[in-house]
Amino acid sequence: MTAFSALSHLVCSRTGTHHDADIVQNLSPVGAPLLAAYDLERLAATWRPEHLHGRTASLWRWHELLPVRDPAHVISLGEGGTPLLPMPRLGQALGIDALWMKDEGIVPTGSFKARGAAVGVSRAKELGVRALAMPTNGNAGAAWALYAARAGIGATIVMPKDAPSITRNEVALSGAQLYLVDGLISDAGKIVTQAVADGGLYDASTLKEPYRIEGKKTMGLELAKQFDWQLPDVILYPTGDGVGLIGLHKAFAELRALGWIDAARPSPRLVAVQAAGCAPIVDAWTRGAAESAFWPASRTVAFGLNVPKALGDFLVLEALYASDGCAIAVDDVALLAAQRQAATLEGTFVCPEGAALFAAAAQLRESGWIRPGARVVALNTGAGIKYPDTFEATPPVLQPGDRLPR
Repeated sequence: MTAFSALSHLVCSRTGTHHDADIVQNLSPVGAPLLAAYDLERLAATWRPEHLHGRTASLWRWHELLPVRDPAHVISLGEGGTPLLPMPRLGQALGIDALWMKDEGIVPTGSFKARGAAVGVSRAKELGVRALAMPTNGNAGAAWALYAARAGIGATIVMPKDAPSITRNEVALSGAQLYLVDGLISDAGKIVTQAVADGGLYDASTLKEPYRIEGKKTMGLELAKQFDWQLPDVILYPTGDGVGLIGLHKAFAELRALGWIDAARPSPRLVAVQAAGCAPIVDAWTRGAAESAFWPASRTVAFGLNVPKALGDFLVLEALYASDGCAIAVDDVALLAAQRQAATLEGTFVCPEGAALFAAAAQLRESGWIRPGARVVALNTGAGIKYPDTFEATPPVLQPGDRLPR
């Protein structure tokens, strides 16, 4: 009988050294993210796609490729299993014949951050963590605060004071300790680092704990199944810290090792989409660099993209280079126009970060980078309703008894 999890060990993303997965870990001794590794050879001998049949359509249907060893420690709010929506009218407008959107806006907490929180909090509970802390641009902090509340784990969340008010309220309602900083997420991160050093808190910052990425990689596992194990040609992903993009790349590598997707077929070309006001990955990719440089005075209405320097930037760039992908920046005017266009043509109210994908897709199709006939997926990471300040309706006000204008 296959174990609930095939987790084997942790691997330093810089040196490749192995580390114990069954104790509380943060970064490796060289300050690099630790990545979960699984006994894929043994798993491949016993686990087949048909074993997914009959399982609940949540991310936990992939539990063999997730790090929680005992199902008693699973903390869930029903995350995962999001739809893959055809976008024919928008695709026609963009000149893309086969355009889909994977919609993460319908998961608990309204963003894909719920995936990382579900797995990260579950594993933290299993390892005995009692209180955690993290910086956030909003959605991740909201998700981790709510999942921590469900797990009975204390949470301390630090976010920029300009973060979306809804995410601030989610954190406060969860009972977590919420602090606002008059600065960027990088400033919040420094405060959390000091608090962790003072003792009593586990550092759940992005990629400083090994398991958030495991939850996010399930987007890639689901995509493979939704495409009947024939992956699309292009996947566009809104890139702030880039953990989801790293997770997609990791998911496809694990599926190849299991023999579930054809190793001879090329990987989807991954596209990191950033805002013009904060585009360190685009700058690094343009230069062919292995790491990004800190982006000063960053600013964008797509708050989740406002990450001046990501800890895992080298992993994002490795995924782009390995998949023959690219990085592209779009300005706020273009992404807000794309948000309206997606709603008008397809009835989908996507978050600003998700809207940036469609603005980028238009540019890439016009330049020829997206080829005719390519199957293209835009991975929308959240619901537009979480950003009430990005659009303001100004309808006419009628008086009782007025007629509608013709």
